[in-house]
Amino acid sequence: MPENDFAGSRKTLFRELERTVHDPKVLEVMRAVPRERFIPRELQEYAYDNRPLPIGQEQTISQPFIVAAMSSHLQLTKGHKVLEIGTGSGYQAAVLGELAGEVFSIEIIESHAVKARELLHELGFTNIHVRSGDGYRGWREHAPFDRIILTAACPRIPEPLIAQLAIGGRLIAPLGKDSQTLILGVKTEQGFFTEEILPVRFVPMTGEVEVGVH
Repeated sequence: MPENDFAGSRKTLFRELERTVHDPKVLEVMRAVPRERFIPRELQEYAYDNRPLPIGQEQTISQPFIVAAMSSHLQLTKGHKVLEIGTGSGYQAAVLGELAGEVFSIEIIESHAVKARELLHELGFTNIHVRSGDGYRGWREHAPFDRIILTAACPRIPEPLIAQLAIGGRLIAPLGKDSQTLILGVKTEQGFFTEEILPVRFVPMTGEVEVGVH
């Protein structure tokens, strides 16, 4: 579908986002990232609807409002190194890549990791590194991270991720199973402190995090 075909729906979406997201830099970046490239061709006409869309294997691309909200709460600058758990389509990684200095993203479904890596490369991102694997234990070789974002819901924040967060760093994640809440954590010399942001609905994180969860 030609880019011009998205002009109307894109304009409508960002008019809506401007009423709820008060971070002009995040909105500017999201206007520049072509969301339609990150979803299946048969769903591209819905690319600028403010809702999640399926990308295959029971995974979704997040609602634009949620991408904007999570990105805003991270308070990213070009000096930051970011760890993302759950690459999915690569859309959130692309937004992070425009806002931060370097992004390390882990995706447990190998086919999604390969596709996202290829697309991000095609779009010219040289500061985003994608690997396939279980994100529970993070990416120790590149720690510490200034910011960490989880794009799948977990019952608790994995301890290895908190350990890999730099002092002064921020972590955002959806917590819970049936009922989920987006939480923001900040790591200080005194400990890791969290606050609730808003109710959300994400696909569940899989892999090691499931051990002992019933």
